[in-house]
Amino acid sequence: MNWTLEVVIVPVSDVDRAKAFYAEKLGFNVDHDTEISADLRFVQLTPPGSGCSIVVGKGVNQMVPGSQQGLQLVVNDVRAARAELLSRGVEVGEVQIAGPGGFTPAPDDADLNNVGFLPFVDPDGNGWAVQQITSRP
Repeated sequence: MNWTLEVVIVPVSDVDRAKAFYAEKLGFNVDHDTEISADLRFVQLTPPGSGCSIVVGKGVNQMVPGSQQGLQLVVNDVRAARAELLSRGVEVGEVQIAGPGGFTPAPDDADLNNVGFLPFVDPDGNGWAVQQITSRP
């Protein structure tokens, strides 16, 4: 039996602002925006090429907006991803490399496969990282 992770709830304070950030700034596809009532709304968005979506909304969870940390996207070139996000107006950190001492600035010539990361947060402070994976075993 396969067990697939397909939806992660991201707690936000303003659904329309979050929808705009994820769709317009990050380029996620808007799968649907469903308002059941004045107290219940689901907006499902999916990163291009991903099998897992996020849901932002009203009345969908009890988490505090901004409390979701450690969400991770994977790309094959984290430096190119950084340039794209910057061009879309996303505030991102510097590319970092994970090592025995934690995260440090990535040298320009570093092999970033599996160890290159780029941190950013959404407008509510939910924490994301972009990881470079260019090959898998």
